[in-house]
Amino acid sequence: MDIFILYYLITGAFAGLLAGLFGIGGGMIIVPALIYIFTTQGIPQAALTHMGIGTSLATIIVTSISSLRAHNSKGAVNWNVWKRMAPGLVIGSLIGAGIASMINGNSLQAVIGVGAFLIGLKMLFVKNKGLEEDDLSKLPSPVGQTSLGGFVGMVSAIFGIGGGTLTVPILSNYGLKIQNAVGTSAACGLPIATAGAIGFLYFGQFVDANIKDSLPNGVFGFVHMYAFICLSFASFFTARVGAKLAHKLPAATLKKGFAVLLLIVGIKLVLNSDVFTI
Repeated sequence: MDIFILYYLITGAFAGLLAGLFGIGGGMIIVPALIYIFTTQGIPQAALTHMGIGTSLATIIVTSISSLRAHNSKGAVNWNVWKRMAPGLVIGSLIGAGIASMINGNSLQAVIGVGAFLIGLKMLFVKNKGLEEDDLSKLPSPVGQTSLGGFVGMVSAIFGIGGGTLTVPILSNYGLKIQNAVGTSAACGLPIATAGAIGFLYFGQFVDANIKDSLPNGVFGFVHMYAFICLSFASFFTARVGAKLAHKLPAATLKKGFAVLLLIVGIKLVLNSDVFTI
């Protein structure tokens, strides 16, 4: 068990750094890593992906708190946008958790991989005007922002991510400079992860009894508590480091770095899924 604790700590440290740097919850790193670790632990395939997603969302609660505090200290969180998106984020995340419990994990993995790749391409090659300062006139209406939050929350909960993969490019496209898009995205990760984790804890209670009996100790619903504790401990500290680096890097460099990250993760998620296996 000791070697698995080490794996959890390393994964948490890396995910936390990326969370603070790019305003993501770290789920794009945590979910694939947990799927690999849980596989070596002998977790049944039927619960494997869902446990990775549920545990990732629980971890993102802690990561997002650390990250948003660091970004907020720099004045990079637009709380007006957050307040309008938050109700949608919560409702969407609960719905997404319910949907995810009924869908094959490999299909979800391939879809999010393609989506991450396409978003990465857009951010890398499509220039965003007003990169150095906010242009809030581009934002949709308050109702539109709440609806946007619902969409982001639902998709994020399905895939076990904090929403930064969607929120950062969306807010950047709507006129927030990249540092503020990253900071606001980090704040949005908290309601997404909290509602999503609660959903996976609940829906995981209805897993087949035979599967439930074969799960290791410390698993509640679709959340592995030991993994959650180790990941959270490591990511809490490194998220602060990443957030500080985000405000030292030039905006254009930060945007390109985030885009490249999405391209790499997107390709790996698709290749590691069995959807296209003949």
